[in-house]
Amino acid sequence: MNHVKTGGKRAEKARLTRLRMLEAARELFVRDGFGATPMQEVADRAGVAVQTLFYTFGTKKALLKQVVDTTIAGDDEPVPTMGRPWFLEAVAEGDARAALDLYVAGAGRVLARVAAVTEMLRIAAATDPAVRTLWGEEAPADPRYTVQLAFAEVFAAKRGAAPGRGAAEAADELYGVLSPELYLVFVRDRGWTHDRWEGWARGVLASRLCAP
Repeated sequence: MNHVKTGGKRAEKARLTRLRMLEAARELFVRDGFGATPMQEVADRAGVAVQTLFYTFGTKKALLKQVVDTTIAGDDEPVPTMGRPWFLEAVAEGDARAALDLYVAGAGRVLARVAAVTEMLRIAAATDPAVRTLWGEEAPADPRYTVQLAFAEVFAAKRGAAPGRGAAEAADELYGVLSPELYLVFVRDRGWTHDRWEGWARGVLASRLCAP
């Protein structure tokens, strides 16, 4: 029993250390840029040896991927976006407007966390081929569009959805309105509150995707 308790405490300590390293990396990558941030600086900020950072993540690119994944999710649980409660709740809602409200609220919470990281990735991808193959124009697929299309395909059959609107067209509109770039334009550049942006996004998407 004592061995189990000790193992559990060690595992939790390791998890918290890992999260501390990810938070340090996220702050520095966003502030200074991915390419300009050495691993030693991340380790110093997290209060660990640089060897611990390399042992945990292997490479700087792998560290960046974990930063992105945990920022999108909001935690370190291995659950993809389409398995998250907010997404499943929006999918399960039968009324189109109510489903859209749930979806925009959930996507907005993700955007509030990830918008600045996305901007950092865009800049990093322009100069680093390794980053470009994962998130830039050379990436094999856009996971954000995959999520939007999955919701759009279900949304089309909901009560109150606009007739004649194809899933691909709806996904494009979701992709554009709920983009981190547009979120930053309103919230960072124009000083909107998150709630104001969310109300705007709901209104625009409802006018386009829901029946009058």
